[in-house]
Amino acid sequence: MDIAFLLNGETVSLRDVAPTTTALDWLRDSAGLTGTKEGCNEGDCGACTVMVTDTTGTRALNACILFLAQLDGKSLTTVEGLSSRDGTLHPVQTAMIEQHGSQCGFCTPGIVVSLAAGQIMGETDHDRQLSGNLCRCTGYAPIVRAAKVAARQPVPAWLDGIPSGPGVSPGMGSRALPRTADALARTLMEHPWATLVAGATDVGLWVNKDMRDLGEVIFVSQIEEMRRIETAPYMIRIGAAASVEALRLAMQGPHPQFAAMLARFASAQVRAAATVGGNIANGSPIGDTPPPLIALGATLLLRRGDDRRELPLEEFFLDYGKQDRQPGEFVEAITLPREPGGPPDRLKVYKLSKRFDQDISAVLGAFNIAVEDGKVTSARIAFGGMAGVPKRAGAVEAALVGQDWSRETVEAAMARFDEDFTPMSDMRASADYRREAAANMLLRAWLEDQGQAVSVHEVQP
Repeated sequence: MDIAFLLNGETVSLRDVAPTTTALDWLRDSAGLTGTKEGCNEGDCGACTVMVTDTTGTRALNACILFLAQLDGKSLTTVEGLSSRDGTLHPVQTAMIEQHGSQCGFCTPGIVVSLAAGQIMGETDHDRQLSGNLCRCTGYAPIVRAAKVAARQPVPAWLDGIPSGPGVSPGMGSRALPRTADALARTLMEHPWATLVAGATDVGLWVNKDMRDLGEVIFVSQIEEMRRIETAPYMIRIGAAASVEALRLAMQGPHPQFAAMLARFASAQVRAAATVGGNIANGSPIGDTPPPLIALGATLLLRRGDDRRELPLEEFFLDYGKQDRQPGEFVEAITLPREPGGPPDRLKVYKLSKRFDQDISAVLGAFNIAVEDGKVTSARIAFGGMAGVPKRAGAVEAALVGQDWSRETVEAAMARFDEDFTPMSDMRASADYRREAAANMLLRAWLEDQGQAVSVHEVQP
């Protein structure tokens, strides 16, 4: 395919780009920009961090799991492009030197780019911004000091208002790079077995680690209408290509615990790339977004050609690795019910993992329990990590509805978890641990409702 993008302010046009060529490989092997390093090659260490700007803004991304085709029509800035043309360093670069934030220097370019992108985005939580950057030499204290010093400086004039990329790129009209949902639908009908690539945070590992041949590839994250999150009087509509970071920001008002959990979804780089639709459509039993969305009563909008159908999200997951999706069909959007002026938000979301940041869930529980006059009127409880698919706790819900919202009721419901789930043991947790942890999450939800603080690590959404 043919693509065009800005690289450190200069237009680059490329022909016959292989769809699975990564930005990292091209930068180092073809562009000669070796400041961007290869570390883990799976989006964990952040040594390969680059800055990408498009119509939605600027963000830090992992170049190792960013396919070059995903840059079509966008602006890419590497560590070499942070300083001005006369050699003036970016404030983050200067602060890293003055605060002694670098030793071996291998991770430093990625750290600098992450902090520079965070400065443009207005991120003030430096720990959150750096959660996807690993440094094994210096330790984070001098790096965070450098971040705080640089944050007091304005965005350099040469980076302020980075253009979003070429106005019209050769990739427009390409079968692999449809620009509208209609074009995607037509292409998928003609190529129903093509691999859909949104953020590539999962698919990128298929290529880098499994060495898979993806065959035909169709990219979707450039479809603007599928990246939007829109609020209507009785509904929130989430485009399937909306990023997890966009969802986090959108949930801060209506569902702050959901937003707080999403602050622990991988790293800043992965949240900026990963899509809500991708996290659902890959069918992982430990995806972080499905349980809260199920608890909120989410509906999927599925499309095949000109035909659309709606499906409750919980019914989409049929079995491990199997979803209710036909060849040529794709997730177009997700909708959440909304009640303006309705009862206060009661959604509680708890993620249990071995590391607080950038780790896969062992168990994730979402509780949407409505209480009126001391009695439970409705309950939607969903878990990840407790079965082969994200799954509701039907027996537990039945034990709660119609009963007093009391510890006795909660403890009786906790005894019903074995009717809903038969978890497995793996490297993250044993089956017994998962079962007990899930039941205790229900107790935690009740304790929080009674005003008892039980969180050991608060995260601002």
